[in-house]
Amino acid sequence: MKSLYQVIKKPIVTEKASALKAEANKVVFAVDRRANKLDVKHAIEQLFEVKVTDVQTMVFRGKKKRVGSSQGMRQNWKKAVVTLAEGTDLDVFGAMPTGEAPPQPAEQG
Repeated sequence: MKSLYQVIKKPIVTEKASALKAEANKVVFAVDRRANKLDVKHAIEQLFEVKVTDVQTMVFRGKKKRVGSSQGMRQNWKKAVVTLAEGTDLDVFGAMPTGEAPPQPAEQG
């Protein structure tokens, strides 16, 4: 693979992925179809500076879709479930702001 950003496409945030994160310290990503487990492991470790213990990948086949009389297929895609080492935490979207609410704009009269 050429770049870390070509290997990792986007995080997958679903109810099941959130449960995996809470229960087993696992994070789910959509990755490039040509990436293997070592590529995914190195990309996650370098991008987020965490220790990865295991990577599980699975390929999802594209579904047949139809719009009117035309027919097509969605693209195949690959999902990676990354297990992080104990004691490490990965916040994909950054820290949520805590404290007071943002200031409200002043009313013009």
